[in-house]
Amino acid sequence: MTFFTSENLIFIGSILIFCSTLITKAGGRFGMPTLLLFLLAGMMFGCDGLGIHFDNVGQAQFVGMVALCVILFTGGLETKISDIKPVLGPGLTLSTVGVLLTTLFTGGFIFVLSMWDAVPIELPIVTCFLLAATMSSTDSATVFNILRGKEINLKGNIQPMLELESGSNDPMAYILTIVLIQLSLSLGDAGVVGADMKLLLLDSLKVLVQQFAAGAMIGAGAGFATVWVMKKVNLNNIPLYSIMLMSIVFFTFSVTDMLGGNGYLAVYIAGIIVGNNKIKDRKQVVAFFDGMTWIVQIGMFLLLGLLVDPSEMWKTALTALLIGLFMMFIARPLSVMLSLLPFKNISMPSKVFVSWVGLRGAVPIIFAIYPVVENVPGSDAIFNIVFFITLLSLVLQGGTIVGSAKKLGLLLPSAPKKQFEVELPEEAGEQKEIEVTRELLEEKGSTIVSLALPRGVLVVFVKRGEKYLVPNGTMELKEGDYLLTIASSEVEDGNGKLETEN
Repeated sequence: MTFFTSENLIFIGSILIFCSTLITKAGGRFGMPTLLLFLLAGMMFGCDGLGIHFDNVGQAQFVGMVALCVILFTGGLETKISDIKPVLGPGLTLSTVGVLLTTLFTGGFIFVLSMWDAVPIELPIVTCFLLAATMSSTDSATVFNILRGKEINLKGNIQPMLELESGSNDPMAYILTIVLIQLSLSLGDAGVVGADMKLLLLDSLKVLVQQFAAGAMIGAGAGFATVWVMKKVNLNNIPLYSIMLMSIVFFTFSVTDMLGGNGYLAVYIAGIIVGNNKIKDRKQVVAFFDGMTWIVQIGMFLLLGLLVDPSEMWKTALTALLIGLFMMFIARPLSVMLSLLPFKNISMPSKVFVSWVGLRGAVPIIFAIYPVVENVPGSDAIFNIVFFITLLSLVLQGGTIVGSAKKLGLLLPSAPKKQFEVELPEEAGEQKEIEVTRELLEEKGSTIVSLALPRGVLVVFVKRGEKYLVPNGTMELKEGDYLLTIASSEVEDGNGKLETEN
């Protein structure tokens, strides 16, 4: 049995990460979600595998908090307000009402299941709902990774709605988890009646409002303050902007938590505000946070894989399988259908797809660590059940996202692959790519001048095969060429407008 020590941490960690990246290369051929492979790699190297022993739930919880801050901020950074604005209502409804309904339906099922003699689980009613609460939110890391990693192009506004839900539903699940932990510790197996129940409900409602209100306000304030700071501060080295931004992310989370708000919501909102404003060296900043997101995701999923004891997890496999299938095929669909009832413009196939993309991942496992840290009765069973259901969700749901979208008629052709990887300052204008087709040449002519581009639009580069050419107005274009154009914000559409593709 090998333990993590200060001497071997870097050695073991480097081997784990290297082997995990190789495993994902092989697993990708079979359509398996990347993050599932990191979890399995952690289990393979763990106590029942190659013998690496890790059982510090406090450290795992801390790593999870840090990772979620980075993942949620990056998700917000890459989210366009113009995309989520049309789905703000249904997205926020799913992230609040949907989470609550999922907890109620699943918790009730677990309680009924615990009274069945054939199932080896006995949990008090409060613990049943606590178990459900830890799994009630979809996982932002998994949703972002699968939807963006596979470059899925969906009809309508389904993708931004799913990303908005996964980015904003952690606070509700977190609050429910914390409240039910406190209730479980204060009550044990005893009941609660009368004034105590009313007082508890009022306190829970107060915590709920405070978490959302403080998280939203501090997150918005931090976002606008960050934009102002990044515009005013001139640093000598470009990478320092990303490092400064990272420090602001953790500061925002910490201050929000100290003031009784939800830090995860705060960093997500801050990310959206920063991402939708002009900041210096945007592409370098986004690239930095994309890289950091991969690092923390790998570390988090590997660590959680090491934390679980597979031999103990399999003891609760039957119970976890029944709960997991209930969540996938009954609780999640029912919650989505009821939550989206007021939104008549969302089609039934879209609702069915949203129901199926109720992916579980690292967030439920991290939330399941909280009862273990607080020594809630039955917490070991909670952790093992949640871990098993996460594996089940990643395999069944994560591995069938593309297929289910295609079967429901929601999958659109993938966006054209970008031909230019040119980094121009954001202030220079909007970049677009144009493919030179035979129809374009016949309609407009074969020179750049003949294209009659709107005033203020310039052709920066021409890609011909594998060569990049610097053009002039009389350059002869050929079918199959690609043009990289840049347009200032003052460009006005006119008769010379040319259809372009992003």
